Amino acid sequence: MAILLMLTIHWYSSLFFQSVFHHRYAAHGVYSMSPFWEKMFFIGSFLTQGTSYISASAYGIMHRLHHAHTDTEHDPHSPSNSSNIFTLMWQTRNNYRDIYTKKADIPEKYMQNLPVWEKFDRIAHGWQAKAIWAILYILLYVQLATHWWMYLLLPVTLTMGALQGVAVNWWAHKFGYENYKMKNTSKNILPLDILFWGEAYHNNHHKHPNRPDNAHRWYEWDMGYKALVVLEKLRIVKIKRAVVKPIALQ
Repeated sequence: MAILLMLTIHWYSSLFFQSVFHHRYAAHGVYSMSPFWEKMFFIGSFLTQGTSYISASAYGIMHRLHHAHTDTEHDPHSPSNSSNIFTLMWQTRNNYRDIYTKKADIPEKYMQNLPVWEKFDRIAHGWQAKAIWAILYILLYVQLATHWWMYLLLPVTLTMGALQGVAVNWWAHKFGYENYKMKNTSKNILPLDILFWGEAYHNNHHKHPNRPDNAHRWYEWDMGYKALVVLEKLRIVKIKRAVVKPIALQ
């Protein structure tokens, strides 16, 4: 069915940029790339995330705060501070907006080496852009939907980025298995991650946050890292394989 195919493509393309660009590049700096390609990743994020576009710099700051204050009252998106998944989404949304609008008082150490394109972010975050994307999504559903129940998937399309974030942040701190005993609730969601571009290995990631490959066991498979290897062969990125101190996580 066309709607389900569209939703699948949207899921993987949107999450690719959130995992590879926002998370591994903006928050952790596990690879480098030229200013040209950095801007291409900004544009790719906008084209795939649409109404749920996320600023790479604001995301980077928020995620660094998550690592520095995991499961404490200062964690910007921890299930430990929320009674259910919906309050977690609302809490994350509010903390993200405060960071993006510069209302939050952020220590300077968490703001270093971020990808910044403020003019583009203002356009992508503007209500006009979000309204255009919403209209395009609705028109796609009108064109492709063959049953009434398919329209129930429209909210998923409209909030794709937020849903992907909460899927990992809620699930990976509630359910799963642990490779490492940590002083936090981080867990690995899936032994073979075919859904989250390697973000399912959250326990692994909290143990080694600056490691480009989140798969630490022979049966684990990090699709995001495999994509980075391909991008490196194409000379688009340069993976930092040396062990370095994580960016502003201590």
